[in-house]
Amino acid sequence: MFASSTEEVTDGYASASEQSWGILPKDKSGQDQTFSCVTSASSKQSSNEGSTSSLIILYYTSFPMFPIAIGQLPSSFRIDKPASLLLSSCTESSSFHSRGGTPRHRRTPGSAGAPGIHPAQTRVIDYSGTSYSSGSTNTGASVIVVVVEGRGLARGEIGMASLDLKCPELVLSQFADTGTYAKVITKIHILVPVEILMPDTASEKGKGTKLFNLITENFPGVPFTPVQRKYFNEKKGLEYIQQLCAPEFSTVVMEVQAKYYCLAAAAALLKYLEFLQNSVYVAKSLKVSFKGSEQTAMIDSASASNLELVVNNRNYRSDHTLFGVLNHTKTPGGARRLRSNILEPLVDVETINTRLDTIQELLEDEELFFGLKNAISHFLDIDQLLSVLVQIPKKETVFAEAKITHIIQLKYTLDLVPRLRVCMLLKNRNTALLKAYSTTLEDNRFDMILEQIKTVINYDTTYLKDSFKMRTQKCYAVRPNINKFLDIARKAYTEIVDDIAGLVNQLGEKYGLPMRTSFSTARGFFIQLKLEGLTLPEGNLPSEFIKVTKHKNNYGFTTADLMKKNSRCEEALREIFHISYVVICQLLRTIHEHIHCLYKLSDALSMLDMLLSLANACTISDYVRPEFTDTLAIKQGRHAILERIGRQQPVSNNSYISEGSNFVIITGPNMSGKSTYLKQVALCQIMAQIGSFVPAEYACFRVADQIFTRIGVDDDFETNSSTFMLEMKEISYIIHNASDKSLIIIDELGRGTSAEEGIGICHSVCEFLLGLKAFTLFATHFLELCQLESLYPNVENQHMQVQHTRSGDTGAESVVYTYLLNRGSSEERHYGLRAAEMTALPSSIIQEATTIASKVSQQFLARHHTDPETQRQRAVYHLSTRLLQTARNSRLDPDSLRMYLKGLKKQYEAELQTAGQAVDAEEQ
Repeated sequence: MFASSTEEVTDGYASASEQSWGILPKDKSGQDQTFSCVTSASSKQSSNEGSTSSLIILYYTSFPMFPIAIGQLPSSFRIDKPASLLLSSCTESSSFHSRGGTPRHRRTPGSAGAPGIHPAQTRVIDYSGTSYSSGSTNTGASVIVVVVEGRGLARGEIGMASLDLKCPELVLSQFADTGTYAKVITKIHILVPVEILMPDTASEKGKGTKLFNLITENFPGVPFTPVQRKYFNEKKGLEYIQQLCAPEFSTVVMEVQAKYYCLAAAAALLKYLEFLQNSVYVAKSLKVSFKGSEQTAMIDSASASNLELVVNNRNYRSDHTLFGVLNHTKTPGGARRLRSNILEPLVDVETINTRLDTIQELLEDEELFFGLKNAISHFLDIDQLLSVLVQIPKKETVFAEAKITHIIQLKYTLDLVPRLRVCMLLKNRNTALLKAYSTTLEDNRFDMILEQIKTVINYDTTYLKDSFKMRTQKCYAVRPNINKFLDIARKAYTEIVDDIAGLVNQLGEKYGLPMRTSFSTARGFFIQLKLEGLTLPEGNLPSEFIKVTKHKNNYGFTTADLMKKNSRCEEALREIFHISYVVICQLLRTIHEHIHCLYKLSDALSMLDMLLSLANACTISDYVRPEFTDTLAIKQGRHAILERIGRQQPVSNNSYISEGSNFVIITGPNMSGKSTYLKQVALCQIMAQIGSFVPAEYACFRVADQIFTRIGVDDDFETNSSTFMLEMKEISYIIHNASDKSLIIIDELGRGTSAEEGIGICHSVCEFLLGLKAFTLFATHFLELCQLESLYPNVENQHMQVQHTRSGDTGAESVVYTYLLNRGSSEERHYGLRAAEMTALPSSIIQEATTIASKVSQQFLARHHTDPETQRQRAVYHLSTRLLQTARNSRLDPDSLRMYLKGLKKQYEAELQTAGQAVDAEEQ
């Protein structure tokens, strides 16, 4: 277990009364172990034979966020925390040093390393929650994830707990249904963790479990920490949640009390965080939520990358993504919520429509839109503020100044609530969401907390970005006459500042130069001189001035006397901050019982900010409100990202997929727009399911529980995977996880092997997917697949239309891409050869290739045969599905319905007539 500085330490560990440096056990003789981290190859050469080193990274408890890699520690240093809890032994059996992309610990650059230390990755987590990993591009990562899997008969049942260091919300998940491993990996990708914890038994004796291998394979840049299995205790996890969960979220206890694995993960996570941050959470202060996989649609990481939902594939800094298109948020919480919703769209139609109602009201009420937008833009990151307010550090003096800043930020935030409340209550709101948030803002606990703060904090104290003004705010934050020692310290500080101003004035008079006092966080008080039309005596500053900096005509410098006064000033400030901290801690104890109402404020702000952002996107482009039925129908839909970044308006296309024709095969030449169209449909689906309007004239969707894409034909050199192997992995993932409610996008399958094998694979994959009711868009160059339309009534052929033009001067033929989608299969033949003609290939080779390709095409057309009986059955099938669809979803008036049914009858009769003509042709 963890031993804090106040806990009793069991025999075998160093005394807690001595300075603790992290984690290190004693040896059997009771002597302090010299510590060296060794690889499996050098473990026998440890400097302390007969004892086994157990750790690579130590934490100095005064600054617990900064891991220190240690080569050897002097025996005078004593340790009060056992190594075995956090990290497994660095022995030959440890999978920590196995190959194949498994994360490895490394020493901090610049630290002294003992022989045998593994060079490695360092990670820093600061108290504010900002963290980074040298091996990862996710510089804003701040989530710690714990994953545990059942054993024996329970294998495949997985619990997960995660907590964002910037937001005090403990999120629990448990997976036990189909596609468990895929869902876990997808969830971790969405969280972008800074560290992953698992039981040490998951990697016992170098033989990792399937889950362990998947995690280390998919997240090679994320530090992995094994924890002893005994600390994954579901009873302890439930006790933690009951103790720490805020009353507003206490219903989660009923949800998770039988979810043993996520409770076990929570127990390990909360204990680890207590050690890592050297602080504990206030009782009844955490937001705890349980999020099952069935509550949102699943988009795997490959699909998110293919669709460029949050990261642009060419430039990760670019905002040419769906997130970039929709992100007009004003607060960090709103941006986080938008990103989370894009990666995990909703599946509940009622919730989606509630959001759409709110966006519609915002668009119709201009005063509300701009009023809320302006009011929200002034708020700070409430989640990050909450994360520090609900923690009690074990070393009080370390965070004294920061705590004062936090209480000022809290007062500033609560001062903004009445302004937001006025915007919400200005008129009677029509939508349920705005009414609910209006009620939230009317909560009198906001006023109660603010009044309690104002009994201690000055009324005019507010949050400012200017460093010197903010320093002054912190110095005089606590009201006078509350603590006499604080008043004395502030008086001393004021006298020192006055002395500094007087010293600078004297120096200005002494040398006849226009000097003034300036302040910076790095230098403290210093002297600034601006020369305008003046020259320095002898061209230089007097020798009394030291540490001179110059920028154009501006000089900055100090003196020895000023530096001494700066030191005295800092000492006085430290005393002020320490006394103020004591007073503020007493204040926080009185308001902690109400402070969790800020969670509701944070939720309201982030949701309103996100909805305002989505409404703002509608004002920039012409979007329409989507509907939800059992059909996907888009009229004149557009690609949301291309529309934003393109110089010209992208070509719009219609889309229609229903249960009667749920499998669409799309053909067409290269560069005709097939891939763009596929992505366009998927992006519109995601936008609709997060509650956004979509770029179209009309849009109707069936809610998808999963969205899969198979796009791209690149080799992966890092994993030594060919194009074909990557294709097979991706299509295998889709086949094993797709359901009847999925949306499946497949582009260019089977191009990484021979034409015969490619056609065979595509045909068999199509037949498997045809057995599902999933909506599938399948783009291909294999025209042989178009025969599926004659075999299956729910298959429909479509193609990207092109036009041919001939030059009047040279007679050369060229292809014009219209980017329009039409019914039927593509009539274009040998468009690959047309592309080859534009290269430097000799004309003789092109002609020979054209001759051979024409013979092969003639053989294919000769075999192509449509059975008239199949056509008849197809006509009956289409009629029945359209009648069912009409019965379920029609909102037409009687006259319009009668006209529509007559049209269906004529269409059915025309299809039967075509089948009859085919029979006559056969008999002749």
